[in-house]
Amino acid sequence: MKVSTARVAFMDVAVPRVGLLWDVGLVVGFACLTALCAQISFWLGVVPITGQTFGVLLSGALLGSRRGALSQLTYLAIGATGIPYWFALGGTIGVARLVGPTGGYLIGFVAAAFIVGWLAERGWDRRVGTAIIAMLAGSIVMYVFGLAWLSRFVPEGTVLQAGLYPFIVGDLVKIVAAALAVPAGWLLLRRLKGY
Repeated sequence: MKVSTARVAFMDVAVPRVGLLWDVGLVVGFACLTALCAQISFWLGVVPITGQTFGVLLSGALLGSRRGALSQLTYLAIGATGIPYWFALGGTIGVARLVGPTGGYLIGFVAAAFIVGWLAERGWDRRVGTAIIAMLAGSIVMYVFGLAWLSRFVPEGTVLQAGLYPFIVGDLVKIVAAALAVPAGWLLLRRLKGY
């Protein structure tokens, strides 16, 4: 029996449960996934690249727009408490991180997860090509928020050098990784569940 997967997120099909408790578990779980990804870092030249935005993209793609955005709001709320090892390593913790130079990127996580989730609910996460576009759209949204906020902290005319150019290669790697992982998950679901 073929079931329509239009306007649903991956987790709705993978584990078809409903209820507030299930949704809360997914939201908190993906907030924790983002925090875990934030602790993964590697250096690309002189720039540290973290897995944090990979977690954001997956949250949107796997949970959908509302739960994806809520997972990132939860990530920010928990991080605002000052819990250690929650945000990416280095720098300040708690609310100070949210109002510091990288605060715009963090706020942009919410919008990015919503956009990626909205596109995923419409099937953009089923094929690699459209998944790349969805992940790229989410990343652009993060940068819009991040660069607008960062411009208050860096000398005029240097915001792109400080907050965009050094991160492009690392973000492209994360976009491609997420865009390969999610359609692969859908393929596996089709084979296992007959979707």
